[in-house]
Amino acid sequence: MRGLTHRWVIPRRDAGGGAASTAGFVGLEPLVARVLVARGVTCADSARAFCEPKLTELHDPSLLPQCTRAAERLLSAARQGEPIAIYGDYDVDGVCAVAILWHTLRILAPGADVRTYIPHRIDEGYGLHADAVERLAAEGTRVIVSVDCGITAFEAAAAAAQAGVDLIITDHHNPVESGDRNQAFSLPPAYAIVHPRVPEPGEAPYPCGDLCGAAVAFKLAWRMSTLANGGGRVGPEERESLMDSLSLAALATITDVVPLVAENRIIAAFGLRRIKATRLPGLRALIEASGLAGDEIDSEDAGFALGPRLNACGRMGHAREALQLLTTHSAADAKEIAAKLSRLNRRRQELERAIFESACMLAERLGMTGSERRAIVLADESWHAGVVGIVCSRMIGRFHRPTILMQRSDGECKGSGRSIEGFNLHAALSRCAGHLEHYGGHDMAAGLCVREDALPRFVDAFIAEANRSVSDDMLTPSLAIDCEATMHELTERAVTQLRALSPFGRCNPEPRILVRGLTLARSPSTIGAHGKHLSLQVRRGDTSGKGADSLRELRMVAWGWGERAESLRSGQTVDAVLTPRLNTWNGRSSVEAEVKDLRLVGTGRSALVTG
Repeated sequence: MRGLTHRWVIPRRDAGGGAASTAGFVGLEPLVARVLVARGVTCADSARAFCEPKLTELHDPSLLPQCTRAAERLLSAARQGEPIAIYGDYDVDGVCAVAILWHTLRILAPGADVRTYIPHRIDEGYGLHADAVERLAAEGTRVIVSVDCGITAFEAAAAAAQAGVDLIITDHHNPVESGDRNQAFSLPPAYAIVHPRVPEPGEAPYPCGDLCGAAVAFKLAWRMSTLANGGGRVGPEERESLMDSLSLAALATITDVVPLVAENRIIAAFGLRRIKATRLPGLRALIEASGLAGDEIDSEDAGFALGPRLNACGRMGHAREALQLLTTHSAADAKEIAAKLSRLNRRRQELERAIFESACMLAERLGMTGSERRAIVLADESWHAGVVGIVCSRMIGRFHRPTILMQRSDGECKGSGRSIEGFNLHAALSRCAGHLEHYGGHDMAAGLCVREDALPRFVDAFIAEANRSVSDDMLTPSLAIDCEATMHELTERAVTQLRALSPFGRCNPEPRILVRGLTLARSPSTIGAHGKHLSLQVRRGDTSGKGADSLRELRMVAWGWGERAESLRSGQTVDAVLTPRLNTWNGRSSVEAEVKDLRLVGTGRSALVTG
């Protein structure tokens, strides 16, 4: 079944008996139990673990390949006064990772000589660079630990070895495949490589391969702390520091859009709870500058309020200001930096809107929005290289195809790419590597640089890759539906229990419930600035008075649907995919819903897709 914006997919599962038994065991509403079953949580024990994650279920950091070796070297260097440099990426994940190790080393060895280095996004670009390693070595650095980068940095690793510097690489990005059946990856030479998907030869892989860079840094910090305490339990001060580090790891986990399942779910859940109680002045100032001082912090706040402000300086200036915010001990300095990041973020939003409008027009003019060219690859000298990655995501929202946007400057095109489910962006770039100066990333996001004279060849090669791999169905975004429900099941108790499935994000989205046969009680009204959104009131299609929910009305909001107002009229029957929410006003709560998609009943659309 196709709605107005998506292709609907519902699991091919019987949500009856299994859901009922789960509900009976843990006291969940039947609707909530059906959602859990649809997400593969099919027994009482797994339902309890999902709804009530425990901090004690985090994996021991010693299980992470070479984590102990790295921790021992860093701890030794810190205690002996050897200069240490923490080298990180310029996004939220990288900045949080640098801050985590910086705080940990300062706690464990107050006199440690710890330096930090974050490359400039525009002037230097992503990654661990050989010239930066050489400069750090010339300044006396004896140990360099990379965070959120380095797994493909062969030249930088060689430079470190040449300079006699011990290089510790911690990363989560895709390593280079070796093509050798006996050795999966080609790895840079390093003192230690700590990566959740790069196991030691002959050893079992780490249980959670999808950690973000800051989560890997948190594991390393945790291991350093246990070693500093003789391998046992950490002391009160170290524990408080690790809990603050967990809040940074949670922020990075959400903003880096890694799957929010398994260990990542625990990190996000407990880290978000800790954020409001953090001892870090910078994080407290960031919360206040984001207008969240009186609220609980959820994944939406982290991803759309806190994260963008931290990212703004890396996109619009230099990420060291975000690092200063997360490492300062001065509340006054933190407040000043947080205010500046908010101003930069507003400027970033203005640039984003302008680039988006320009890119949309250019893509349509060049014929990159139809079925014959299944990817968008564009470059323009007026676009800001630090903002194009966000615009790529918005382009996918409109055209739903892999998108790469770059800034032309000094004979090069530098930028970012974003992908859709089913199209491995990093693998596609690997097959086009002969046209690229350099690139890096993972399945869904990447950064790249191409010479301007090679751009036409790269565009043709990349679009050819997309044309081979992107099917017709993939050009229409799919909407995975958890289950069906009736309106009378959307109770305050059920909606409250659904919120317990948070934190929401990749691989654990907000519940999407299909409710059939709703009637528009009145024509929708536009709301918000410039009438950008829609407010709808619906009731059951059966108004005969039979059934407990036959006359109940429900208010729904459709974000960004303002332009569809004239196509929806009072009395129309619709099937709705929605996310129910509780709206509390003046101490009273009521159930409302956010529209994910609508289908006009009787339009002759195809049958529901099952999967």
